Amino acid sequence: MALEPTPKPTESELEILQVLWQHGASTVRFVHEELSKTKDAGYTTTLKLMQIMAEKKMLEADKTSRSHIFRPLLQEEDTQQQLLNRFLDTTFRGSASKLVMQALGNSRTSKEELDEIRNLLNKLEGGSQ
Repeated sequence: MALEPTPKPTESELEILQVLWQHGASTVRFVHEELSKTKDAGYTTTLKLMQIMAEKKMLEADKTSRSHIFRPLLQEEDTQQQLLNRFLDTTFRGSASKLVMQALGNSRTSKEELDEIRNLLNKLEGGSQ
């Protein structure tokens, strides 16, 4: 029996997942209120999206109380890795170095961020720190 492919969230679905990852299982009303802080979204739109996400197995709805509680079925790190891999493949033809060079070349990188990058590189190369 073949495994079902992991669902790939849209931008709107990812925004909902981010609220749930940050705050844990929540009602549609809570998710809608959090999303409304940064974008104009209707309650019924949020509700419909969350229902669709449950059908796609991205969310699970606990319907034991009047206000349904939704929890994410996708893990944050797994989703980030999947989206990063897709972005890397489609935008940079799979080249992590092109991605890093573009990111570092187009923004101001703080000394602390550069130190973190150096430490990561040292660890990847088997060095100290």
